[in-house]
This record gives sequence, structure tokens and C-alpha cells, in this order.
Amino acid sequence: MLKQKTLSMTASSNLHKDSAEIFAEKKQVRQQIRALKLQIPEIQKQQEAKVVFSKIENLPEFQAAKSILLYWSTSDELPTHEIVEKWSLDKQVILPAVNGDDLILKQYHSNKMMKQGLLGIWEPDSAETFVEKVDLVIVPGVAFDCEKNRLGRGKGYYDRFFKNNNPIKIGVGFDFQLLNVIPSTEMDIKMDKIVTASHVID
Repeated sequence: MLKQKTLSMTASSNLHKDSAEIFAEKKQVRQQIRALKLQIPEIQKQQEAKVVFSKIENLPEFQAAKSILLYWSTSDELPTHEIVEKWSLDKQVILPAVNGDDLILKQYHSNKMMKQGLLGIWEPDSAETFVEKVDLVIVPGVAFDCEKNRLGRGKGYYDRFFKNNNPIKIGVGFDFQLLNVIPSTEMDIKMDKIVTASHVID
């Protein structure tokens, strides 16, 4: 089992840094997290996911939400396939798809109605987009910190989406993805909560 490294890796304060310094630090954190992801066994991925989503199900924000934007996990993310199926029985579960530089939303109906889209990410096999209000977003990330900052993969899809939409945002990840401080700028959108197996930051 991968030993927990939660809060052990830190970036220095973001104050008084230029964009080049912050860009370099973001790259370094992504490399560190990528290396840790290669070490985590599948059983631990599933165990941490079970704890994380159980915590979320007990949150009032989840219980009140009618529509939830989730994500169809890739092999290096907190697993979601089972929870997508489970939550879709009682709520509108939405999954993201990539369209150029933006995210578009599609409602999930069945794992038999999925296709592999751009960037190799699976999405609902439908031409219809979801245009209604999204109440809650479960947000993946490369890393998060105690100030509820999020570090993504660098494409800015979620940040651009959140500039035009203001749902409740819950960042999720493995324990080792939660750090004391991550490099961030004013352009990076903060989460409302961060949930890992061992921590809830709100």
C-alpha cells in the first residue's frame, strides 16, 4: 500500500512570484503527483474512492442537489464508474465532454451508451447537451491545498466553465493529492470543499 503523503509536499508561498515561477512550480507538482499515482495499487484506489463518495453522500449539498456534474474517471484518477451508475438512479448525473477549448455537458444514462471522445476521455454517446442548471460539481484535479486551491492538468477546462457557471464545487482526490500549498494565480478557481479519504476541507 502506498504510504500516505498527505500535506507533506508543499510549494512555497505564491506571493511575490511572477507567472514563469508559478508555471514552473505547477509543472513540478504535476510531475511529483504523477510519480505517486504510478505507485498506488488498484485496491487502494477503490478503497479511497469508497470513503470519499460516502462522505459526499452525507453532505447536505449532495442531498439537496438534483443535478450533479461528475467525471468518468481515467486510470490515474479517483475511480467514479460505480458511483456514476449509483447516483444516476436518483439524480441527474452529467458528464463533461471536450469541445475545442471548452467543456460541454451531457447527461449520463447508461455505461452501454458511452463513447471515447477527444483526449481519450469517455463521454455519453449523445448529440444532446445538458443546458439546465447544475447544482453540484465533483471536480477532479492533479492536486489541491488547504486553501481550497485546485491544480488541474493545465488546459483550463474547468476554470473556464466555472467563470460562466457558479455551482457548488467539491474537489476530490487521493490523500496524497492534498498538499499544504500549491502554486496558484488569481485565474485559478477555488473549490468550496475538498474531500479525500482522510480529510474534508471546507
